[in-house]
Amino acid sequence: MAHEGSLVCVGLGMTLGSHLSPLARSHIEQADVVFAGVSDGIVELWLQGMHPDVRSLQPYYREGMSRLRTYENMVEAMLTEVRAGRKVVGAFYGHPGVFALPPHRAIAQARAEGYAAHMDPGISAEDCLYADLAIDPGRVGCQHYEASQFMFYRRRVDTSAYLVLWQVGIAGDQSLARFSTPAVYREVLVDVLARDYPRDHPAIIYKVATLPIHTPRIEHTTIAGLIDADIDLHATVVLPPARELEPDAQVRARLDALDARVAHA
Repeated sequence: MAHEGSLVCVGLGMTLGSHLSPLARSHIEQADVVFAGVSDGIVELWLQGMHPDVRSLQPYYREGMSRLRTYENMVEAMLTEVRAGRKVVGAFYGHPGVFALPPHRAIAQARAEGYAAHMDPGISAEDCLYADLAIDPGRVGCQHYEASQFMFYRRRVDTSAYLVLWQVGIAGDQSLARFSTPAVYREVLVDVLARDYPRDHPAIIYKVATLPIHTPRIEHTTIAGLIDADIDLHATVVLPPARELEPDAQVRARLDALDARVAHA
């Protein structure tokens, strides 16, 4: 039996005001309380113009505190209001389910406790990246990894596809408590990338525009150049393909045989 409280996590998109869907706006305006997980104080002020009770989740972040503990506190803050019978909205920048652990955990916990809870999508940094860098992920394929995870685990990299690394500004952080890591940590990332790419292979540093008056950061460098580049938490690194797609002759032959069989059936 469902309880009276409810939770909806919505996405605000990446650029202030430009990406908010009518459905997300409706959820925000009809909520009893709105929790804001946004990247810019101006965005938070804009959100407050839509609802009188907007509570920022940013104060839960503290240098030196594990982000896992921070996320637990955020989830508990939202669930406390849900349990009190209120209609709660979690409004997160970008897409609420992309590089955003608290919405997933809060929704799962609310459902486990018998409350109605769901997520509505939003325009993510990935969507903006495709538009700003003119990349079609369907052309040769696209791989996405969080930079630290890419370093901690061995991954099979397809160098004929695009490689996108997120959160490079905290690459190599094993504590989950830092807001940045110094350049020497990116040396390790470069060494990992050098297993599959030449060090002079092109790399693009990308940062989405969060305000309409801004333009996206699109800086061309090399893999080796990432070490000394200015890269913060919100910067993304994109590596273009390093080789052509390799045809699979055996599979093509099987498909040719199937085409011939179907044509004469």
